[in-house]
Amino acid sequence: MGPRSKKTSHYEAAFESFLRHHGQPYVAVDEAKRSLFGTAKLKSFDFVVYRPNGVNLLVDVKGRAAGPGKALANWVTRRDIDDLRQWKDIFGEGFQAVFVFVYRWQGASDRSPFTDLFCHEENWYSMLAASLSDYRTVMRPRSESWGTVSVSAEEFKKIAKPLDQLA
Repeated sequence: MGPRSKKTSHYEAAFESFLRHHGQPYVAVDEAKRSLFGTAKLKSFDFVVYRPNGVNLLVDVKGRAAGPGKALANWVTRRDIDDLRQWKDIFGEGFQAVFVFVYRWQGASDRSPFTDLFCHEENWYSMLAASLSDYRTVMRPRSESWGTVSVSAEEFKKIAKPLDQLA
């Protein structure tokens, strides 16, 4: 894989490191190559993850900070929802659209509620994945002016899973 023209966030870099560490085949989506889809004005997702068992994943990484006493943020924009759904339609059968919430833990690692922390560039991360279809079923408006939606903490616990547990 060559260099990407898209500048990556530390959350995307941590996710990519996780995939490499676990030997998971993937392609990082490069915004510059999006022109292959003609005049599509869709916001790109971040990774295509190929899985030997199960459907392949179209991953939109959402980086969020987490710390002691903080609820796990899971908001996305309505555009994220709409565009990821359209990408799923373009790729078709054999692909599942997912949000992967990558949380950077801002406390001592031994005080984390996460059981699967991993270290990337001296920061601790964990992640939870939610399928687009599950997320859309339980999402609620968060901010009309910002065009954001989110899922209640109770519902998020039901739909969010470790990446390897997605169907």
